[in-house]
Amino acid sequence: MTINRIRSDSAHEARTEPKFVRYTLIGVAVTFLTIFVVLPLVVVFTQAFSKGISAYVGALTEPEALSAIRLTLVIAAISVGINLVFGVAAAWAITKFDFPGKTFLVTLIDLPFSVSPVISGLVFVLLFGAQGYFGTWLMAHGVQILFAVPGIAMATTFVTFPFVVRELIPLMQEQGTQEEEAAISLGASGLRTFVRVTLPNIKWGILYGVLLCNARAMGEFGAVSVVSGHIRGETNNMPLLVEILYNEYQFVASFAIASLLAFLALVTLIVKTILESHLEQGQLARDD
Repeated sequence: MTINRIRSDSAHEARTEPKFVRYTLIGVAVTFLTIFVVLPLVVVFTQAFSKGISAYVGALTEPEALSAIRLTLVIAAISVGINLVFGVAAAWAITKFDFPGKTFLVTLIDLPFSVSPVISGLVFVLLFGAQGYFGTWLMAHGVQILFAVPGIAMATTFVTFPFVVRELIPLMQEQGTQEEEAAISLGASGLRTFVRVTLPNIKWGILYGVLLCNARAMGEFGAVSVVSGHIRGETNNMPLLVEILYNEYQFVASFAIASLLAFLALVTLIVKTILESHLEQGQLARDD
């Protein structure tokens, strides 16, 4: 409780700006959010329902729309599952062990943040395309990576894999290794230590990382656009379908799909807020 009181007093002392400055900054922030976040969302939902609920539902139940929704959910499930396993394993290795190349591994994890998604997609084209390094062999054996679900899943996994591990690394570093060492000294196996000690301490961090990874996977456009081939009804996810429908002047259908993505984003934001509160409560409990 003492630490929390000190934090509160320090935060109060730091607010020395005049009221005019504080209200001006708040007004600028609210105005910015209104123009660039709230108004676009209002426009999306307004346009989506501009011709009534029946037109909206009809647009979402079109075979092409259902295929895009299904593909988006499948790709998100695949990429999140892979990144969950990789994220936990990588965070465990980086925070619990010292080994050669540790710094290089951390750098590689950040690579998708610095590389354009379009470039990421082009890398897979160079690897698995007809003229790529493995293209000839794949064609000879009847294996299709590009313009199919495997290529889309690989591209999406690449652009989303830092999210889980990047949420877990600072959390596990802060917790240290004392509890795991105590469990092992009492005779617990490595797996039992992870399940009974480590996992409960990082569960909210895992859920937070999975949430961010899932949100990015469902909204990915650049990398998927390069590797999908834009085959209608087969390899178009929801963002790609929004672009196609808009370019064809099917505005209601386009905004209907966009509104579904926006709704998923709002749900993600609500869940994110809940998870952040749990993470903050856990931090305060450890400080006490």
